This record gives sequence, structure tokens and C-alpha cells, in this order.
Amino acid sequence: MTQRQVASVASPAESLGALLGESGGRLAAAGIDQPALEAAWLVEYVLSLSPLMQRVDAERRITAADCERVRALVARRANREPLQYVLGTQEFYGRDFCVTPSVLIPRQESALLVDEAVRRCAHTPSATVVDVGTGSGCLAVSVALALPEARVLAIDASADALVQARGNMVQHGLNARIACFQGDLLAAIAEMGLADQVDVILSNPPYIADGDIATLQPEVKNFEPRLALAGGPDGMDVHRRLIEQAPAYLKPGGVLLMEVGFGQAAAVCREAERSGQFHTYAVLQDEGGIDRVVCLEKK
Repeated sequence: MTQRQVASVASPAESLGALLGESGGRLAAAGIDQPALEAAWLVEYVLSLSPLMQRVDAERRITAADCERVRALVARRANREPLQYVLGTQEFYGRDFCVTPSVLIPRQESALLVDEAVRRCAHTPSATVVDVGTGSGCLAVSVALALPEARVLAIDASADALVQARGNMVQHGLNARIACFQGDLLAAIAEMGLADQVDVILSNPPYIADGDIATLQPEVKNFEPRLALAGGPDGMDVHRRLIEQAPAYLKPGGVLLMEVGFGQAAAVCREAERSGQFHTYAVLQDEGGIDRVVCLEKK
């Protein structure tokens, strides 16, 4: 056997079962809720072997190189980096989206925004929809795919977030259909000639009170972008600004849909009613029964 052949045959470091046990133990020690399951997912990412087949093939010998790849991912997760960032992906609305620490990880409750935007545009196939704070682009992409004739605009203050959003738009074949803009809320489209032209503005704005950020799980407070989390002293600064800005762009009867945090819905609705520009036509609850999306219609 040549020296090159010897080098190419990495000696088996241990069995798959032993690697899983080691990985699960390390994650458990770090306080991960489902350490064995997450260890299996990390091994699946490296070896392309499902958790079921991992159990069936527990005696399989793993090369030293693959062991090190798994251990590197486990170390990141044990440091409480979100699994989604470690694996680089998160499912939303039935599709996979690439995510990095430059964007908020999509949450299932945000699907309510997509559902309501699509429902409101059911009889307006060529509607104009604006996604404010697009992040990964999951909302804009999901709406655009559900409404193939709609005009969709996506806005974010972060250039890094828009890079990620555009990548997801390309992945889903929508880079030519969704226009992206960098800037502060709706000021980013001020020169677009959209006064009284928009059917739906939707947003998952930052809604954590600044003082509460330190109390969040390490995965959130240490890794997700603060710009997408912190919403001012009471968490509603951006909601107020959107309530102020949106009427200039919405058609009469157009809607502003905003995700809100626990206990914020009533206060956001009062702000909207006080503006004199909106009436609240619905507050949508998530699967946990929490008021999650405020639905405002322009008078």
C-alpha cells in the first residue's frame, strides 16, 4: 500500500453508537432539552444517515474525520448556538429557508401573517404586498408563492439580512419577482410612488422590551440579531412607527398585519384606534392561545 493510500484510509475512531452517546451526553451537560434527538440530527447532517438507520447501524465504525466534524457541530450547539444556525436551515410554511446569525430564525406563529395576507388578497390576485423587516425573507417568499400574480416588496434595515433574504428568494425561484430595499421601515420605499397603492403591509417587528432581552434563552439573546428582537422600553416602538407610517401607503381598506408579543395585542390595537386611521378587524391567536397577530384595516 502506498503512502497516499495509507493516508486516505482514516482509522475508525469509534462506533456510531459511541459517538451518539458521547454527543448526547455533551449536549445534556450543556442544558439542551432533547440532547439525544439533537445529537442524532447533527450526526444525520454529517453522515446523511437518518436517526432510525443510526439505531439500526449503531455498530458502524466512523472515520476520525467524520467524528471530528460531528464533534465540531456538537461543540457549537453545546455553546447554545441555535440548532438552526448550526445546520444552516429552518422550515417555514412547508419550505426550507437558509438562516445565519444575521437573521431571526423563522417561528411557526409567523405563518399567521402569511395566512391572513393571502386571505385578504384572495380576490385581488395582482395585489401589492410589502414585508417590513423581511429578515430571512420567509414571509415575502411564502406570500409570493401563494399569490403568483402579486407584487411583493421586502424591506430590511440590515444589509446582511438582505443578502440572506435574496439567497432564499433565489433558492425558491423568486429573485426576479420580489424587490428588496434596504432602509428604515417604510421610508425605504418612499420614492416608489406607492402612496395609497398597497393592499397589505405585513411585519414581524422586534417586540421584546429592551430590559427583557437579558432574561431570554442563551440561544436567543446571545445569537439572534438584537435589531430583530429589541422593540424599545415596552417592546412596541416599531409597532407605533408602522401605525404612523402605513396609512400613507395603504389603499382605503388596505391592511396592516403585525405580529405582537405576549400581552401586547390590546395596547397595539389601542394605539391604532387612537390614530384615527385604522380599525381593528381581528386579532389572531397562535397554537398556544396567545394573541399573536393584530389585523388593522385602513379606514
